[in-house]
Amino acid sequence: MLRYLATRPKAEDDPARRLLCFHHAGAGAMTFAGWRQRVGAGVSVLPVRLPGRESLRRQPPLTDAHRLMEELTEDLGPLLDRPYAFYGHSLGALVAHRFALHLTATGRRPPEAVLVGACPAPHLPSRLLEEASLPGVTDEQLVGLLADDDSVPELLLGRPEWLRATLPTLRADLRLARSLRSVAARPLPCPLWAFAGRDDRMVGVPEVRAWERCTTSRFHFRTMPGAHFFVRGRELPLAVGAALHSEMPLPQVG
Repeated sequence: MLRYLATRPKAEDDPARRLLCFHHAGAGAMTFAGWRQRVGAGVSVLPVRLPGRESLRRQPPLTDAHRLMEELTEDLGPLLDRPYAFYGHSLGALVAHRFALHLTATGRRPPEAVLVGACPAPHLPSRLLEEASLPGVTDEQLVGLLADDDSVPELLLGRPEWLRATLPTLRADLRLARSLRSVAARPLPCPLWAFAGRDDRMVGVPEVRAWERCTTSRFHFRTMPGAHFFVRGRELPLAVGAALHSEMPLPQVG
C-alpha cells in the first residue's frame, strides 16, 4: 500500500490536512520538490508518482483511466481519512478531477477542494492531444509539441539518450490523458481552483478558466507567471498554500 507515494507521512509530524499532488505527462513526483516548505505549515504535501517512472520505472505505465482509478483508490484510500485536497498539473489535473469524481460516486470521503493547473477543462478539446495523436508523429515532433520557454530542460535537450528514454512514458501518459477525457465530465461538489500560466502557449487562459463549469461549488481562477510548466516556479505552491488555508482552515483551539 502507498506504493505510489514519493514519501509516506509520518504519524508524529503528519498535519491534519493533506495535499495529494499529481504530476504532468512524462514527469514524476520530483515535479513537486520544494513544495513542502512553500505550501506552508499545517499541510502534509504528498506527491504521487504514477507507474513507469522514478522508483516505479520497472512497472508498465497505466494508460486506462478506469484501472487507474481502481489502483489509486486501493493504494491511497488509507490517506483519505482526514481533510484532504488534490492538486494536479496538466495530465495531473485530469487525474485529480477524475479521481475526485470517482471517490464521490463510490461513497467515499470527497476532497475539501480540487486545484488544477495548465490543463484545458475536460469538456474542451485538447490541441496537444489531437496533434500528438496524429499517425506517424516522430519523437522529434513530439518534443517540438511540448517545447516552450521552460518545458524541456536545456540539460535534457543536450542529452538525447536521456530524452529518448523518457518518450515511451510520455507517449503512454498521453494515451492515459485521452482515456481520462473519454467519458463525459461531471461537476465536482467541492470548491475548485484553476491556475493558468500567463505565457503558456500550449493551454490558453480561456481554456483553463472554463473549469468553472466543473463544479457546483465555489470556483476561483488565477494566472501565474511562466509558461506551461509554471509548476516548477515558487509562486504556484505559495498560491496553493493560500488556497488551502482558505478552504481548509485549521480548527480553533480553546
